[in-house]
Amino acid sequence: MNQPPSLNAVSRDVMLTLPSQQQQVCHVESFLSQLLSRFEIDQDTYGNILISLTEAVNNAIIHGNERDKRKKVKIAFERKFQDLTFKVSDEGNGFDHKNLPDPTAPENICKCGGRGVFLMKELSDHLRYTNKGRTVEMRFKI
Repeated sequence: MNQPPSLNAVSRDVMLTLPSQQQQVCHVESFLSQLLSRFEIDQDTYGNILISLTEAVNNAIIHGNERDKRKKVKIAFERKFQDLTFKVSDEGNGFDHKNLPDPTAPENICKCGGRGVFLMKELSDHLRYTNKGRTVEMRFKI
C-alpha cells in the first residue's frame, strides 16, 4: 500500500522525504494542506505554491533522480516573516538551469513538456537553484 510519508518538524523547519517514484507526487498536496492550514493564504497563492511544488518534485523524480527509487527527494519548508520558502532537493547529477530552451519560443510552443521551470519562475516570487541544480528554492510572499 502506498503509505504517506511522515512530516519531520524541527523548530520552524519542516521536512518531507519521498522516494523517487511518480506515485509519490500525490503526497505533495496533503503535505501542503497540512502545512498551510496554519497560515492565512488566499486561494491564488495556494494554487501557485501547489503547482510550483508539484513541478519541482516531478522534475526531481524524473530528471534529477531519473526515477531511481533508491534515491530520495527532500522538500524543506521554512517561514520567515511574510515569506514561505520551499526547497526541493534531489540526489541526481544536477543540471544547468541557465541553459534551458525557452518554452514560449515559436519552435517550442507545440512541444510537450519543458514548461515546469518556466511555470515555477512565473508563479513564485523568487526562484533560485543551488547545489549544481540539485536544489530549487522557491519563495512566496503571503
